[in-house]
Amino acid sequence: MISYYFNLFGVVMFAMSGAFAALDKNLYKDLFGISFTAFATAVGGGTLRDIILGAHPIAWVADNNYLVAITAGIILMVILRKQLHKIPRILLVFDSIGIAIYTIIGMEKALDLDVAPLAAVVMGLFTAVMGGVIRDTLINEIPQIFRKEIYATACIAGALVYLVLKYTTLPDIWSALISIVTIIGIRLAAVKFRWSLPKLEM
Repeated sequence: MISYYFNLFGVVMFAMSGAFAALDKNLYKDLFGISFTAFATAVGGGTLRDIILGAHPIAWVADNNYLVAITAGIILMVILRKQLHKIPRILLVFDSIGIAIYTIIGMEKALDLDVAPLAAVVMGLFTAVMGGVIRDTLINEIPQIFRKEIYATACIAGALVYLVLKYTTLPDIWSALISIVTIIGIRLAAVKFRWSLPKLEM
């Protein structure tokens, strides 16, 4: 039940990041364009995960609360857009929280379906980053996953932490929280201190 509400919170965060990105780029002035970007950002990763895992019906199709959460995220962003726009790197915050929660939720769902542990890490990664890839593509930006700064690596690190903690006596909620904080911490620190993986030269 706790993971379910974590999931809905992640949906709200990603919906807000999608709506904010559309507003920030001034690509979509109308509410439909903003809503479409928010929707695609919020459910893109989870939809891909469910298709790969053969999990039917797809999560947001089976549960109206996903659409309610997306709508709430859009409404919050539209109402608070001027105030939030004044906060430096606010999109980074929404995105970091979103990828952290989605990584663990994606892993949990994969593990519940008896997916191999390392494959579950990949499912967590897909769940986390694909919504952002869709968002950035829609607003004509290079997706974060293809930039030099640490992004997907933070998700993988947090997923591996969660995998290790699953084999301890620590309650699942604490394993999830520690892993989520790990991903958010690595992501924010990577941006602040400009960490990046080694660049390959041709």
